[in-house]
Amino acid sequence: MAFGVNVNTLENFSLKQLQYFAAVAEYGSFRQAAFRLNITQPTLSNQVGIMEKALNIQLFERTRKGINTTPQGRELLLSARRVLEEAQGFTTQAALLSGGGMGTYRLGVTPTLGPYLLPHILNPVHQRYTDLKLYVREDPPSDLETGLINGQHDLILTTLPIMSKELVVAPLFREPLKLALAKDHRLGNKTRINRMDLLGEPVLTISEHHLFHRQITELCERVGAVVLRDYEGTSLDTLRQMVVMGMGIAFLPALYVKSEIRDKKELRVTDVEGINVVRNHALVWRNTSPVRNFYKQLADEIREIIESSLGSVILPASHSHLVQ
Repeated sequence: MAFGVNVNTLENFSLKQLQYFAAVAEYGSFRQAAFRLNITQPTLSNQVGIMEKALNIQLFERTRKGINTTPQGRELLLSARRVLEEAQGFTTQAALLSGGGMGTYRLGVTPTLGPYLLPHILNPVHQRYTDLKLYVREDPPSDLETGLINGQHDLILTTLPIMSKELVVAPLFREPLKLALAKDHRLGNKTRINRMDLLGEPVLTISEHHLFHRQITELCERVGAVVLRDYEGTSLDTLRQMVVMGMGIAFLPALYVKSEIRDKKELRVTDVEGINVVRNHALVWRNTSPVRNFYKQLADEIREIIESSLGSVILPASHSHLVQ
């Protein structure tokens, strides 16, 4: 495909300009990309304009509602991201060999896991890799997987399953789900709650674009409980508040319970006999990543940190080997 590119001009392209191009495409906004890159918007616009002139290609379509990456821009974006990833891989490999700095990585996390797990692992990881920086971004699991494939994330901390064959999955741990109900609920004073007690019981959950919603729906179908679809929470916090108000019962992740539920006067949190439901969590990266060996090492260390500090809350991964 001939675009009339000036090869001599292309030799002057910098990795920074490719980074600018990729950032604008990712955020869909010059203003937002400039903010994330910590540069001025005129500087960013000027650099992208220089690229477009040198390539003789319009990379972005400017509209009143924002910008869109052009078809030619999307085709070049894949190559730009590969170049940036290879460059980062080169730098990281050199840093590992020399004991120097690690650089910044984009870590995607699911909002029902990240806030309650990261406080337990970030400090130990930082102590081991003092120059490693993680730029954390929250998204639902399906968006995390797509974002990882498209290069928007370098690695993701997410709930399984992962469907793509392009990704490497390193299982970390299994997280039990706990039953939460108001103290004045009819089951509030029952010593042992079993699955038959949940027959016909209204169950609250978060919105359906979360994988957690599907898991709770499947659980309710098995035990004969009823999902309250008209009263879905926007977060685990709102879900807990609805339980406190007596709108229904809910299943909450064990790490959330440990982190956020300290007042046992308003809620009872317990297990249900005959129900053993867990969420499987993993660290995931592209199988083409130039620093995939480092990611594997990082996954092993995170797994050890979790099992050491949270062993009373979580369960070990069912298998610790990598899945591709």
